[in-house]
Amino acid sequence: MSQKQFIYWWQEQLRPIMVRVAVKVVVTIGVTAALLGIWGSNAPVSHAQVLFPTSVAVNTQLAMTTRRIQDKQTVLKGTAPSAIVYRSPECSCCGGWIDHLKTQGFEIKDFPTPDIEIVKQKYNVPDNLTSCHTAIVNGYVIEGHVPADDIKRLLQEKPNVLGLSVPQMPVGTPGMEIGNRKDPYTVFSFDPKSRVAVFNEYPS
Repeated sequence: MSQKQFIYWWQEQLRPIMVRVAVKVVVTIGVTAALLGIWGSNAPVSHAQVLFPTSVAVNTQLAMTTRRIQDKQTVLKGTAPSAIVYRSPECSCCGGWIDHLKTQGFEIKDFPTPDIEIVKQKYNVPDNLTSCHTAIVNGYVIEGHVPADDIKRLLQEKPNVLGLSVPQMPVGTPGMEIGNRKDPYTVFSFDPKSRVAVFNEYPS
């Protein structure tokens, strides 16, 4: 074998070895860089995270989103307005108003009582503002078929009043629905001195 042939043979033998070494070097550099990047972020590393970083990231994001939804539901449940409703046991429209509040997220404690007039006197409801039921919502007195939106506004604005009232039982108020008929009515506020003011108005 001539020197030229020997050199050609030796190059052919070395080429596969050199390729394998080069591949190992590239892989080693890539893995080392990835590990250094993860360790540099002070995050715990597992074998699965090195092999499947995209899958781990997706699962982590899903877990975080689920936790946020659960936390939000807990907060909402804990802050739901609570209404204690005193009503006559025979009053059916009072039940309709209670159902209206429930659909608007209120937590209800229902207390049927034959002494509803005594309840109104206890909570200083003016005689000209009385209706069929009296409720206490977060410390405010709610007399009659007051819409839930007005109660929510009251709780948000927190005016210096005792509460709200829709006197008597106007047709079309929550719990007093009769077909398409809607009578005009006014939501009044009243304070400890029985001073009355218009809180909201509902034309027919």
